[in-house]
Amino acid sequence: MTFPASLRFVDNAPADAAWSTHKPAVTMPKKLIRRYLPTPRDLRAYASLRYALGGRLHDPDVWHLNRRSASGAVAVGLLIAWVPLPVQMVVAALLALLLRVNLPLSVIAVWVSNPLTMGPMYWFAWRLGRWLLDEPYVPIQFEPTFAWLTAEIGMIWQPLGLGCLLLGIASAAFGYVVTRLFWRFHVIRTLLLRRRHRAASRNG
Repeated sequence: MTFPASLRFVDNAPADAAWSTHKPAVTMPKKLIRRYLPTPRDLRAYASLRYALGGRLHDPDVWHLNRRSASGAVAVGLLIAWVPLPVQMVVAALLALLLRVNLPLSVIAVWVSNPLTMGPMYWFAWRLGRWLLDEPYVPIQFEPTFAWLTAEIGMIWQPLGLGCLLLGIASAAFGYVVTRLFWRFHVIRTLLLRRRHRAASRNG
């Protein structure tokens, strides 16, 4: 889809540029997003992240926020949210460093999987995997805890792993596309509002 020249924008500066010096023509509401993102001090409060990342938490690259880094970070977080492990934040943070996407947003997106949603998510993944593998139904007393998952992993790991993999990929793709579309929508909306404001100022 091609937009008029007056509505085109630049928002994909190199991810290795420091976010403090990056000045795109029009950006997503960064102030709004950063209001909900954890700070380096917040992330250092987690011993696992502090141990795994160390001084890299202060690297401006991992805090860089543009359309590419934001959509990639959401995709990373949603993918790792389907990994049935208690170290999801660390995995998401390391993957964000590897892919050079926004680290705090990746960590936040992981929390789609939380004590309230973890049980239904992994139960659905197991049911999906069992259906795809055409496994016979075996009654299991499901409990939404990692202790239960550890005890029963020998019986359910194949369908659970397949279901989590497919749902993780699907969630990551969905989050990536939606984030990019939302970013573009906001940029176009901002430009239109600016044009209307300037037109009203000239006419007034």
